[in-house]
Amino acid sequence: MQHERPQHEGLEGRIAEAVAPTIEHMGYELVRVQVSGKERPVVQIMADRADEAPFTVEDCEAISHAVGAVLDVEDPIKGEWTLEVSSAGIDRPLTRTKDWNRFAGHLAQLELLVPQEGRKRFKGIALGADAETARLRLEDGTDMSFPRGNIRRAKLVLTDELIAATAAPTQRN
Repeated sequence: MQHERPQHEGLEGRIAEAVAPTIEHMGYELVRVQVSGKERPVVQIMADRADEAPFTVEDCEAISHAVGAVLDVEDPIKGEWTLEVSSAGIDRPLTRTKDWNRFAGHLAQLELLVPQEGRKRFKGIALGADAETARLRLEDGTDMSFPRGNIRRAKLVLTDELIAATAAPTQRN
């Protein structure tokens, strides 16, 4: 099964291309690759379980071990670097169409590369997305569409409703 992969560029794109097949083969999905720091870069790999079950410490360790091995072979970063693996968490980035649609109805914020209507930052209720466009209902009730390629970053905002929606289902008698 082909997973939709988040869009990355440059070094992050090369790392994503290198590690995504391994992660997917293990039953995970790549949410985001982020490289930060100059002297000793930190490579952050954010992943989800493909089966949407809770992400555990064991999941982190398994991905870290496999991704570390892939990056040692591919060697996209010269010199010393550190690997960090994490789950997407509750206030997760919205990087894929499925994230936008799964969390439609929840509060999100996004930052654009190029201003739209004179602004770079928007906050509102996620209305879903397709391959080209993501949609938000702003606080004033206006619905806006944003070209996905112009979104620098987007993420869910931590709210009580989001916490309740993502909590483990409770047992019913």
